[in-house]
Amino acid sequence: MKSTRNWLLIIAIIAIVAILGYNYIYQDHRNIEKEAPTFTMEAQDLVSEFSSDPTAAETKYLNNTIAVSGIVTESSTQSITLNDKIFCQLSQPAETTLVQGQSITIKGRVIGYDDLLEELKLDQCNPINN
Repeated sequence: MKSTRNWLLIIAIIAIVAILGYNYIYQDHRNIEKEAPTFTMEAQDLVSEFSSDPTAAETKYLNNTIAVSGIVTESSTQSITLNDKIFCQLSQPAETTLVQGQSITIKGRVIGYDDLLEELKLDQCNPINN
């Protein structure tokens, strides 16, 4: 009797741990498009923060949703580059490419700063205005 109860208790504990582990590993993905931006700023201000102190800026902005305004210097259906220093990978392919020199605001998630290219990387980006 006691042996059966011990086995049932062990199986129940293993099942609970497995369910909690599964839910922790396979969490829902963030929807950056629907999130409100944590920070809203101009591209040159953001770039100067990362240029002066990359470690502090990464601590502040990494994995946060930001809205950044700047001038389009490169664009394709998959990405936009603002002010030659902020690379934005679009979440959806653009129907039309943006014109170089056009002012735009983009919302996306900061994924890191490339010291070698001195370029800030954002993903899941969406233009807020065109």
